[in-house]
Amino acid sequence: MSGLININKISKSFGPHVIFDKASIYIAKKQRIGIIGRNGAGKTTLFKMLLGEESVDSGEIAVFDTTRIGYLEQEEKFQEEDTVISFLERDSGKESWECAKIAGVFQLKNALLDSKVSDLSGGYRMRVKLAAMLLRDPNLLLLDEPTNHLDLSTLLLLEEFLKTYNGSYMIISHDREFLRSTCDKTLEVDQGKLYWFPCSLDEYLAYKDLKEKTDEKYNKKVKRQKQQLQEFVDRFRYKASKAAQAQSKIKQINRLSEVAIRQSLKTAQIIIPDVENKKGTAFHAENLSVGYPDKKVADVAALDIRRGDHVAVLGDNGQGKSTFLKTLSNELPALSGKVVWPAHTKIAYYDQNVTSKLDPKEQVGDYLQRQAGSNSSIEDVYRVAGNFLFYGDDIKKSIAVLSGGEKARLCLAGMLLRECNFLLLDEPTNHLDFETVETLSQALRKSKATIMFISHNREFIQAVADKIIEVGDGRVRLSGLNYEEYLRDLYVKAGLGAETKEPVRQTTKEEDKEARRIKQEKRKEIKKEQDRLSKNLEYNKAAEQKLLKEYEADNFRFNRERNIKMKELKDVIDDDEAPAWRQARTQFLRVRHAVLDVVDRIDHEDGVDARGFE
Repeated sequence: MSGLININKISKSFGPHVIFDKASIYIAKKQRIGIIGRNGAGKTTLFKMLLGEESVDSGEIAVFDTTRIGYLEQEEKFQEEDTVISFLERDSGKESWECAKIAGVFQLKNALLDSKVSDLSGGYRMRVKLAAMLLRDPNLLLLDEPTNHLDLSTLLLLEEFLKTYNGSYMIISHDREFLRSTCDKTLEVDQGKLYWFPCSLDEYLAYKDLKEKTDEKYNKKVKRQKQQLQEFVDRFRYKASKAAQAQSKIKQINRLSEVAIRQSLKTAQIIIPDVENKKGTAFHAENLSVGYPDKKVADVAALDIRRGDHVAVLGDNGQGKSTFLKTLSNELPALSGKVVWPAHTKIAYYDQNVTSKLDPKEQVGDYLQRQAGSNSSIEDVYRVAGNFLFYGDDIKKSIAVLSGGEKARLCLAGMLLRECNFLLLDEPTNHLDFETVETLSQALRKSKATIMFISHNREFIQAVADKIIEVGDGRVRLSGLNYEEYLRDLYVKAGLGAETKEPVRQTTKEEDKEARRIKQEKRKEIKKEQDRLSKNLEYNKAAEQKLLKEYEADNFRFNRERNIKMKELKDVIDDDEAPAWRQARTQFLRVRHAVLDVVDRIDHEDGVDARGFE
């Protein structure tokens, strides 16, 4: 398999912090690689070294002559008078028809081609930058957290394009769904090493977990064997008749060695402060207009959010999502209309640009103490700091030396120290690694606080949201769709599906009330059945344990009647556990077989270095 890049035993450090330690990887043509790793592990540094923006301390990076790297630049090179088509022609040097063809991939067609770039929303400007990157005809794309900057519509278009792209690409992303859809190989950057796996993210994580458990089991067996052999040596080493055997056992001990297990790094513990579980309205907006003194962005005719609701605010970039949240948080005054808040509402606002507003000279501990205010003790501050992985001397670090992910964790910690009951979160997952995103989504899902959030991370939205607010066409309105229906609708609007969306009929209050009554009755029936199964399971397992004790007391002597009874009990227990257990076991075996098949192929795939797992 012909190659694009060969990374051979590279090392890189920033002061005492080791980023890479003799790490190697070979990138071949037509590979779709998802890059994962903790914040600060070195993912972006790897890209910078590939682009020549960072040097290596030792080792070598060989970029082959035929390799043409395309990098999605974050800075904008648009000039004031640039239209979409004129910018693409100037930037690429290509003919107008070629530029229009690539632009069409991202739905930049017809009148949009002649639109001024400065008049486009952020999402459409990102589409122009994607088209410009592709017009340079790269055969290796480097995409660093592209989902941080794309709205859902543009993300879906990019996803569909990558599925048909004929070159190679490497994607750094914390969006698991995006990596699942686009990548069939995985590269983990972890503790100075590059771990390559020629299969999908889910299969890699399953393999990693399976290997860790297998290695732990093997190490326990080795320790047990060593202990038994050592006991023999200690007992008979100085006995003449057993001396030769003792020496043999010593040699066996020396030959036994444990497998080195990669230690997992700690994960942030995100705990949302408890709030009073009240019913009623969290806020009411009426005839509200949001925007800026010289520009109205969107109108809210009427909107009611209930206490405890978890609401995803969705829509294309530039339509007013952030403006709406800033208005609710009093960061921006409303242009007209009103928002009515109940008494004792305490709002916390997480701005997507909050990390850029931090004082780089301020220390971590001082920032957290300032955010907590006088109501929190220094012990509370240290406890929350530890939960967000700021330990010991980390408290004294200046904010300037923190990575993007560490700054995001710091801002989340400061927000939670204020113990608010209404959380407004604008892109809270940006810059966070998989583990922290998952921990945050679990904490938010369990919280009784009212939560409104903006995100383009589909897995995060699916986990947290129970309602959707749509922002678009100058309006903010509560959607009648669930998230899956909303995504299907986006696919159709983006021209990625042939389905036609049927109009959603507005239900009456009586129909809504009847639907809630039926749903409540079903919940009660399910709960009742779960309680019955749980009691039966407890009773039958107790009976099983009683029979097992009889076996032990009777020295495991054969008893036909008891054996039949034992088998019957086991069948009943298996049936009671079947709905959850069988499904989980089937899923595990499916992934396990797929992983083992891949493991068998690792050493036979051309151009692949799988030595990270040796």
